[in-house]
Amino acid sequence: MNYDNQTLRGDIFGGVTATVVALPVALALGVASGMGAAAGMYGAIAVGFFAAVFGGTRTQISGPTAPMTVALVVIVSSYTSNLTEALTVVVMAGVLQVLLGLSRIGRFVAYTPHVVISGFMSGIGIIIMVIHILPFLGSAPAPGGVIGTIRAVSDAIENVNYNAVAIAVVALGVGVVWPRRLARYLPGPLLALVAGTMLGVFWLVDAPVIGRIPTGLPELRLTVPSAGFLMHALEPALVLALLGSVDSLLTSLVADSFTGTRHNPSRELVGQGIGNVISGLFGGLPGAGSTTGTVTNIRAGGETPVSGALYGVLMLGLLLGLGRYVEPIPHAVLAGILIKVGWDIVDWRLLSRIHRLRREHLLVMLITLGLTVFIDLVTAVAIGLIVAGMVHARQLERLELDSVVSVPLLDRTFFTGEEDVDVSAFSPYSARVGLVALRGSLTVASSHKLAGVIGADIRDHEVVIFDFSGATYLDDSAAMVIGQLMDIARSEQTECIVMGLSGLVPRTLNALGILKNLPRHRVVETRDQARQAARGILGI
Repeated sequence: MNYDNQTLRGDIFGGVTATVVALPVALALGVASGMGAAAGMYGAIAVGFFAAVFGGTRTQISGPTAPMTVALVVIVSSYTSNLTEALTVVVMAGVLQVLLGLSRIGRFVAYTPHVVISGFMSGIGIIIMVIHILPFLGSAPAPGGVIGTIRAVSDAIENVNYNAVAIAVVALGVGVVWPRRLARYLPGPLLALVAGTMLGVFWLVDAPVIGRIPTGLPELRLTVPSAGFLMHALEPALVLALLGSVDSLLTSLVADSFTGTRHNPSRELVGQGIGNVISGLFGGLPGAGSTTGTVTNIRAGGETPVSGALYGVLMLGLLLGLGRYVEPIPHAVLAGILIKVGWDIVDWRLLSRIHRLRREHLLVMLITLGLTVFIDLVTAVAIGLIVAGMVHARQLERLELDSVVSVPLLDRTFFTGEEDVDVSAFSPYSARVGLVALRGSLTVASSHKLAGVIGADIRDHEVVIFDFSGATYLDDSAAMVIGQLMDIARSEQTECIVMGLSGLVPRTLNALGILKNLPRHRVVETRDQARQAARGILGI
């Protein structure tokens, strides 16, 4: 794309808005981790900048996230005895992420069904809106996510701060009514931020504000761990790497859905890994792609990695002394902005068509959405993918079974054209040869029913021809079922002929020894050769 002044303007607005929105999250997660607010800032700077520069998602904003922080707390309490060891685990996780990216594993996330992505997006939007109800009312955020917030709402209403509510309403109102045609010149979230902050600074001064921000550069915390600790830390490092990878790639999918672009998953994992290595070396929290920050960046006009890199640079500037310009921003302003962001994240397009969805697809979406809101993001996506896989397997089962044909071949028809055979001597209803034609792909989805569907037909014939001429793929499960069918045929004194092996199909059958007991002359290429083999077996 051509990088012009308009693109630069959008990237600047996106980077600035994302910085202001991500700043309180980074500070809060730093405190929640037990490593201090500065650790959240270090993580935002390192992961935010390096993931933007080296990553594969143009509009992604990265930094400390709740799932990564929770995982780190568990690691600190269960696997390490001091902060240095915990940071070593973070560095190891970053190295593993780089290796995952270089091995191109990340490309498999592209197979995530849309209903899973939709449920995940809508769940994220609901979480953002719910957890910012308390700052909207002038109260401090409650621990425990959505459930904790719901429990604390009644107390927040009793102790409502009307100044904060007024500021939040103004910020939300500006974000809602600001015309889209003007957003290219001045993004609505940025205008809402300025308007709400001015209101809180000059008039409604009793609303809670961001407050003091840590300052000063971090020190390099480079130590050489023992070989024993490295082996002990490999498991938690792998968990942290996989969690951060899934979190980041799901955010990349969300970014793609908003921008209409496609991310590079392998490069994204490399960028995230480099960011986490740098963060761990300087005492920062591990990070991943932030859905809230990314969507805020996109909504404010960010289009290229410049916005993500600018976000990292601005975070560094705040750490070096510019924080005093951000300290007076009321939390209510951020709440108003983020509630509008959360509303925009919800996949209303699909939800408005929910009555037209197939039952199984609706179930997948609702399970993913519910688990996202009430459990956690990674569990939601994991279970959503499992359920979606089951639904897809049922659909494949029907399609694959429909492509399998099992028919009797009447003797008078099958042996017609053989000059030395008098077909009039055969009974008009005699069908000593049966044909099992396998077409397309056969996988584990249909393999468990093949034996039941075809097994009974095999018993009705003296010879059965397995025709693979239309088969393109056979997985191990389906190949084993073919072996079972041949065993059924042998037990029923039915002889087998295999026809039309080509491509990868014979490799799978031979690798599993399915054809080892079949005489070589029973493996043929054409139907005429199968007819000759059947004549020999029947003594015609």
